[in-house]
Formats: sequence, C-alpha cells, structure tokens
Amino acid sequence: MPLINLIIVLVVVGVILWVINNYIPMQPTIKKILNVVVIIILIFWLLSVFGVIGDVTKIRIG
Repeated sequence: MPLINLIIVLVVVGVILWVINNYIPMQPTIKKILNVVVIIILIFWLLSVFGVIGDVTKIRIG
C-alpha cells in the first residue's frame, strides 16, 4: 500500500471520529468506548499493513 493511501485513510478515519465526537450527541462513556475500539482496529490494521502481523483475515479465534 502506498504511503499516500495510508495517510489518506488515517486522516479520513480521524475526521470521521472527530465529527462523531463533536456533533453526534452520545454519553461520554459510549464515546470513550467508540474511540478505544477505533484506535485498536487502526493499530491492528497498521500492524497488518506493515507486515508485523500476518493477514488479519486469517486469524482464528477459538
């Protein structure tokens, strides 16, 4: 994946998360949970993109 695509994806996800946090009324605890889940998903995606972990779709749970 080219670096520019990686940056575009990170910026788009950041803007979407910012819009959700600022303009959609939710309880603060739900916003925190949403932020943590999005950050964890992004970290796993970045690790997969850079090859630190294998293909995420092949990970089996259970």
